[in-house]
This record gives sequence, C-alpha cells and structure tokens, in this order.
Amino acid sequence: MSAIDISVIISTYNMPEWLEKVLWSYQFQTYKNFEVVIADDGSTDDTKSLITNIASKVDYPINHVWHPDNGFQKTIILNKATVAAKGDYLVYTDGDCIARNDFLEVHFNKRQKGYFLSGGYFKLPMSISEMITKEDIEQQTCFDIQWLKKNGLKSSFKNNKITSSGIKEAMLNNFTPTTATWNGHNASGWKKDIIEANGYDERMQYGGEDRELGERLFNAGIKAKQIRYSAICLHLDHERGYVKPEMIAKNKQIRAETKKKKIKRTEYGITK
Repeated sequence: MSAIDISVIISTYNMPEWLEKVLWSYQFQTYKNFEVVIADDGSTDDTKSLITNIASKVDYPINHVWHPDNGFQKTIILNKATVAAKGDYLVYTDGDCIARNDFLEVHFNKRQKGYFLSGGYFKLPMSISEMITKEDIEQQTCFDIQWLKKNGLKSSFKNNKITSSGIKEAMLNNFTPTTATWNGHNASGWKKDIIEANGYDERMQYGGEDRELGERLFNAGIKAKQIRYSAICLHLDHERGYVKPEMIAKNKQIRAETKKKKIKRTEYGITK
C-alpha cells in the first residue's frame, strides 16, 4: 500500500477561475489521504500562478503536470498524469467539477477489485457557476437544493442527484437507465487496471475518449459499478470552442474498432 491511497487526476485547460473553486472543494473533503495531480493541456501562466498560490494554502499535495499547448491533447496529458500518480487508486475528474465533501470518501469506500466506478455530474447554469464562492464550498451551501433553487435552479428529476441519500440513493443507482460507463468527469479505478489497458488512446481528441478506455476495461473483464447518485460533483458552465465534427467522427471509428475487435490494450497509449 502506498503512503497515498488515492490520486485525484484533474484535467484543465485555461479555466483558472473554475479550477480555483474545484481545488478548494478538495480542501474540505472528509477523506484526507489523497493527492491531486493536475493534467494541464497547455494552459498559460495564469493557471500555473493559481496552482502555486492554492498549493500554499491547502493541506493536500498538488502535482502540476503540464505540456505545451498544441491543440486538444487531453488524452496525452491524462496519460502523463496517470504515470505521475502515486496512489494505487485513481479518481479522474475535470477542472470544472466542484466535488461535494464526501466525494472521495464515496469513491474510496465503494472501490472494489475487478471494478471501476462510474459517476455523473450535476450541471449548473452560468449564473450559479459564477456566484459560488469559497465560503459556499466550505459550508456546502452550493450543494443545498434550496440554496440552488433560490438562486435560479429550475425543478427537474435530475435534482434527485443532490437530494438523494440512503435507500433512495441506492435505488436510483440501481434503476437509472443511464449505463455505467467510464466518464472522465467522475470515474475511478485501480491504477494497475488502467496501466494494463495502456491508458487513454492518444489518437483520440474530444468526444468519447473517456468511454473508449472504459470499453477496453470491459473487454479485459473489469465491471462497472454505478455511483451516479452517490459521488456528487457540480459542473460549472462554459463554452466548448474546441469541439470539431471531425474529432467526433474519428473517435466513433476508433470506439467501433475497440468493440468489434474486443481490444483490451491500446497500442497508442502510455507506452507505444
């Protein structure tokens, strides 16, 4: 067992204001034996300065893994962060997802050999995304459905993600029509399993690149456990100017090949 149980791998690209809120959310976790590894796909010095500043104020270690900006290379930087991670167990999330204070405790307690965990996110409008402060995160008011509604959140079945606990939470996890998949914003697994799959396929850009890793894990006999209503994070709003139709088309082709050939290990991952 390593000294650090969990490595939280957080992807980011030029969103320091959102990343700051996310990093504060890990300061207030109930589970403490973790590190954060930031997979930075070429952000400017604004992000580096923020990380340096936050690292001096939080109680957990931060490892900033960066490479130069050369277009959308999220899979490449995620692989570098995976290799750098010190924990036996890896939680993957994004730099726009604020974690509820029991987020890591849920991932740690529900981890199981032969499985990965599949979580979701609770999407916020821009108005609430901008409004959330460090104090709201520390006091967990931003996870209070009444506070969210007071500040403009509309009523929806999805609000059950925020409000469910106990039997209701377990039932919703069991009966949700959403398939348990590897979701880059909220998934976790054993580092050994991810290394054996050779990490993310570095040919892939935006659009299902996370799902494809999960599909290889399935091919290798790893099963998925649904924690959609248990491990909660708030997704802060932003534009996606980097999405191009040709990226999506290429990724669909790679995923189809992974399924058809039952590929367990990519040739285009951590080791070439």
